[in-house]
Amino acid sequence: MAGMRADRPMAAAANASFETTDPDGLSGKVLIAMPRLDDPWFSKTVIYLCAHSDDGAMGIVVNRVLDTVDFPELLTQLGLESGPDTAGVKVHFGGPVETGRGFVLHSADYILATSLRVDDAVALTATLDVLKAMIEGHGPDQVLVALGYAGWGPGQLEIEIQSNSWLVVDADSDLLFGPDIDGRWRDAIGRLGVNLLHLSGEGGHA
Repeated sequence: MAGMRADRPMAAAANASFETTDPDGLSGKVLIAMPRLDDPWFSKTVIYLCAHSDDGAMGIVVNRVLDTVDFPELLTQLGLESGPDTAGVKVHFGGPVETGRGFVLHSADYILATSLRVDDAVALTATLDVLKAMIEGHGPDQVLVALGYAGWGPGQLEIEIQSNSWLVVDADSDLLFGPDIDGRWRDAIGRLGVNLLHLSGEGGHA
């Protein structure tokens, strides 16, 4: 999926391979990394799936902030100026794919022609227009700014779920946009009523 480059302004629409989602797929769901998943990119991550079809899947990690990237500095790199409504906005690690590209996961009260509307509540926009709207004070009510995304090829995510690398839960605004970023992984698992100490990589999948 194309997005805003951190090194220069870019307004690009979503890649067509991620625009069509399977109504029976997992778009709009949340993936929770199992404790046994020790991949450094995804250990203890929570990922919101923006698209899932026969072509693969694409999602944004929602619980890992990039301490090395400052949002006002990112705006400056994109040729934009900070505004009062952007104070306190953090930049997240969205995933290991195309980490120089920016994405805004946001509430669906703000939609552009270039936005990928995941469901009735959440959309993903990868053009500078959403940042300009945020600066001017008429952007989405809830936002998560990320660099990079998580991607899977055809059938790859299904295999990982079957091998117990991921649990799947419903998404809600607090899990995606709530203030407790560090606690999202435990909160997501807690919604399943599962004791972290009892989770195992063996057996069936959720």
